[in-house]
Amino acid sequence: MKTDLKARIQAVAERVRALPEVRRCLIAIAGPPGAGKSTLAAALVQELGPEAALVPMDGFHFDNDILVARGLRDRKGAPETFDLAGFSDLLGQLAREDEVAIPVFDRVQDKVFAASAVVRAEHRWVFVEGNYLLLDEPGWRDLALYWDLSLYLDAPHDVLEERLVHRWLNQGLTLEDARAWVLGNDIPNARRVAAARLPADAVLY
Repeated sequence: MKTDLKARIQAVAERVRALPEVRRCLIAIAGPPGAGKSTLAAALVQELGPEAALVPMDGFHFDNDILVARGLRDRKGAPETFDLAGFSDLLGQLAREDEVAIPVFDRVQDKVFAASAVVRAEHRWVFVEGNYLLLDEPGWRDLALYWDLSLYLDAPHDVLEERLVHRWLNQGLTLEDARAWVLGNDIPNARRVAAARLPADAVLY
């Protein structure tokens, strides 16, 4: 791990440890696709140890059949392609209940698997990561009520584009198809995230 990244992770971990002593804290890690949210969240869970858990918002992708029926298959990853009501309900459960089963999205299979992980009573800090956790749009903005700490990851669009093309190449797309998807879907989503976001407790670059 690079020294600057390690230092950043340790600094964020210290801020998390300084949160009030409550049964469970929910920490949002928001930002555009390709900003490094998953990497940061996983590193923070590792840094904080067995009291920390990760909940990715990607577990609330609508199934592809639903997206096809709604004419949204080519917009997968946009806010309207997520089960916002189900995601909000899960956050409420995490705030109230000791043990909560969560769905997990398998990017390779492009499929959500229900109850694939469990947040347990000993998980004092739960990191929730996703593009739209601070989106200032109807319904989404209400999620801010759940966050004990909110982090926003930012990056220039050219950096995001390079990372995202590489991601889709790793998923087996051709270079042409990867660029088409990134420029037609991922980058518009990134612009939407940047254009309408609520203030975060900290912005990381």
